[in-house]
Amino acid sequence: MNQERPVQGSLRKAPESFLSRDGIRQVVAEAKSGRRDFIRNAFAAAATGAAFHGAMAESNPVPTEGGDPNILNLPEHSKGLGQGVAPDGSYGKPSKYESDVQRRQSPGLTQTTQASVSFAPLQSLFGIVTPSGLHFERHHQGWWDIDPSKHRFMINGMVKSPKVFTLDEIMRLPAVSRFHFIECGANTAVEWGNVAVPTAQYTHGMISCSEFTGVPLITLLEMAGADLKNGKFVLAEGADGSSMTRTIPMSLIKSGEVFVAYGQNGEMLRPEQGYPLRLIVPGVQGVSWVKYLRRIEVGDKPYATKDEAIHYIDLQPDGLERQYTSIQECKSVVTTPSGGQVLLDKGFYNITGLAWSGRGKVKKVDVSVDGGRNWRTARLETPVLSKALTRFNLDWVWDGKPTIVQSRAMDETGFVQPTYKQLRAVRGTRSIYHNNAIQSWLVQENGEVKNVQVA
Repeated sequence: MNQERPVQGSLRKAPESFLSRDGIRQVVAEAKSGRRDFIRNAFAAAATGAAFHGAMAESNPVPTEGGDPNILNLPEHSKGLGQGVAPDGSYGKPSKYESDVQRRQSPGLTQTTQASVSFAPLQSLFGIVTPSGLHFERHHQGWWDIDPSKHRFMINGMVKSPKVFTLDEIMRLPAVSRFHFIECGANTAVEWGNVAVPTAQYTHGMISCSEFTGVPLITLLEMAGADLKNGKFVLAEGADGSSMTRTIPMSLIKSGEVFVAYGQNGEMLRPEQGYPLRLIVPGVQGVSWVKYLRRIEVGDKPYATKDEAIHYIDLQPDGLERQYTSIQECKSVVTTPSGGQVLLDKGFYNITGLAWSGRGKVKKVDVSVDGGRNWRTARLETPVLSKALTRFNLDWVWDGKPTIVQSRAMDETGFVQPTYKQLRAVRGTRSIYHNNAIQSWLVQENGEVKNVQVA
């Protein structure tokens, strides 16, 4: 079978298991006995004559005669002394063999003098947590590494006593740590125009999920004596060159969900993620998660700032624009198999992907392997958390014929992820933001996977 064609750096295929064609009949015959027996017999078929291939078998086939030299010959790493701890306690890095797993820049979104967007490699990630070094980026005026000793955070507006906090003062207060996804409102934007970008990294890669640590904003507002009765909104302002400003409803803040974070995945925020402080607004589009947070102002009405009146608004079919779009609706994507990957042969595969909802927990994910005609319920892997990514898996035996793989998520409110036909009936065809339609991947007969759009 042909090698995977490189797509701007060549994507690593996620680890998968492959059965040869000789093992398919036995696997299919036993599938009805349950998933455990299904998996057991799949591997039994491979072990009793069917060649079992690892993820890189296509480029490194296992010898059929004379034995595998990687087993027969003792490798150097089993005979010698390895390296010591990282020199001078330097920051740990991934294996050199994982160098292709990286963020990639966008060629099409708004640019300044520096690149403004990088996409997370969803097709190469496991579980639900995005490593900090692979977290997607979106900058409106570049990123800064700010001296934390000089950074100040202010609360003013409808408060009894305006406050100014240093980072040290905030870090002395009672903290919370929570897992949440952050998704740019423009994630999957190009798909509105039926532009088939090649991989899941480009279709859905402006989303990541981390454990964030910080202080609930309501705690800081109460310290300043905020008027929580008449104050209906707050204005969050960042300290970067764009002076990013966003209106946040007080109702979200009173729930205790919104917090001022200084930590991410067990360490301080990265500079490109808003170090030393950023606002966490779970379930709401990423532009409201203001980075380099320097001010919160309490007010009684929306602020209609430049970033709310010009950008991140939804053009409707009647020509009107929907402003203050907030919640990221229920959405999912299959990450394996997905665009740019290659299925090496017929046989057993684990279909896997991610689902999320800005309204709470994911309740169910269905997967179709025939373009949406039939659906099977996938397994939701724990933990299933509110407003966080949820990993799903489904067993599948590919018969070698062309097919279309899709996923459809439902959240705990009962909202079901729409098809493109359903979404465009309400939103029209000229939108940019907030695309949560079902994603389709075409598995071709030669095993190559491509991005297609099914109405």
